[in-house]
Amino acid sequence: MNERALLEMVGRLHARVRATLAQGRFPLIYGADCAVLLGAVPALADILGGAGLVFIDGHEDATTMEASTTGEAANMEVAFLLGLTGQRAPEPLRSHAGVLRPEAIAMLGMRDGLYRREIAAPTIADRVRLRTAADLHDDPAGGGRKAAEQVTSQASGWWLHIDLDVLDRHEFSACGAASDDAMPGGLSWPELTAIASSALQVGGARGWSLGVYNPDLDPERRAAERIVHFIADVLNGPM
Repeated sequence: MNERALLEMVGRLHARVRATLAQGRFPLIYGADCAVLLGAVPALADILGGAGLVFIDGHEDATTMEASTTGEAANMEVAFLLGLTGQRAPEPLRSHAGVLRPEAIAMLGMRDGLYRREIAAPTIADRVRLRTAADLHDDPAGGGRKAAEQVTSQASGWWLHIDLDVLDRHEFSACGAASDDAMPGGLSWPELTAIASSALQVGGARGWSLGVYNPDLDPERRAAERIVHFIADVLNGPM
């Protein structure tokens, strides 16, 4: 889907993130969708010789190119990074496939079991550390901390990614998942804040991406304001 623009975005973002990391800075990417990881994580791997990823999302995003019925890169980026797909993709995607080892990713917040069954996409919970949204309610801070500890043990630096569709529809309605009956449940803002803050407290994070927001679903911009407060809460928390 929109391949030319996707490839241009991935190439430019990869170059920008790589240059920022080389300067010893911490990049924060906001906008678009999870396809930004196709540029950001390979850039981190280029700088460090390897990369880790703490991935917080309502979906697994591990559909392969071959199985996709939509062509949405944002449904495939984890499959690309793990090398489960992408061998027939155009550059620069093909070179970025497989830069992430399964033990160097921790996935949190998934609630897409019904959705995956609808599209016949198998789970990758048997290959990576994965905790669903329901698993995290009792101890969100502990879930974030343990995820970061695992990734830190496997990589000299890691990337934090948050897709806001991990939130319950009553907490955040400015995304498509909020109206998807195949995506029940989800996290609250305080739970997501606790997960992200505790993960960053572990250390080793080298960059952060945050995405998915539809302004057409937020005419009064209340969700936009909440996103800004969330970022401030995470960055100003005890670290």
